[in-house]
Amino acid sequence: MKLKIGLLVVFLFSAAAASAQNWGGGVDDENVHFGFTFQYTGSSYKINKNKDWRAPYRSQEDPTKLSPLTDSLNAMYSKSSPGFGIGFVVNGRVNNHIDVRLTPTLVFTDRLMEYEYAPNGSGNQINTPGLPSNIEKKVIATLVEFPLGIKIKSDRRNNFRAYMLYGAKYSMDIASKKKTDDTILEEQFKYLKNKKSYWSLEAAFGMDLYFEYFKMSPEIKLSYSLNDILDRTTPNPYNYPIDKLMLRHVTFSLFFE
Repeated sequence: MKLKIGLLVVFLFSAAAASAQNWGGGVDDENVHFGFTFQYTGSSYKINKNKDWRAPYRSQEDPTKLSPLTDSLNAMYSKSSPGFGIGFVVNGRVNNHIDVRLTPTLVFTDRLMEYEYAPNGSGNQINTPGLPSNIEKKVIATLVEFPLGIKIKSDRRNNFRAYMLYGAKYSMDIASKKKTDDTILEEQFKYLKNKKSYWSLEAAFGMDLYFEYFKMSPEIKLSYSLNDILDRTTPNPYNYPIDKLMLRHVTFSLFFE
């Protein structure tokens, strides 16, 4: 009896798969088609430290100040921070298995750095009242991104297709200057800043799921900046210990086309 029920279930699933319609509105057959995307991002830094990164920070603006402005550093690390984005899709068909995709996107995200200093009384004292031993620096970014990628697709199986994507993107921060203006602040209270623009390499894995009039594609993408993104215009205790600062993004996207 159980064998008969099992065979019946297998038969029903096989019949359903055989009779499944190829939905999606024919979007894959168009030479160029459009869509939109919603994204959730997680950002963090990869940090290359200077050899003397632990040393107490001494003023770079006023060399006559002999006493250090901070204690020695015990630790310096990045914390993951969430963000979100919305964008458009311009997809160009090359053949049945390759597309070229441009997905201009507006992204709102924060980037976090944590600095842990030696406690007072363990060597060089912090000379500025109100400067804590643990300091979090937040970089607020509003990015316009232009990712360009090659989408390599598997054969379509009914209403499912897997794909991989490789490409690069140009990112430009359009946050207002008011948010990053620290000219009136003392050296030890200045902001950690990033460059306004940079390039990244990207790799992604996703699935095309076909519905009656559109397709939806969940995708996970990794992005790595190509160059150092640290803004060193104004030396301060927070950019001075860093040799190179690279940016990493993990992005979950939903595309609708």
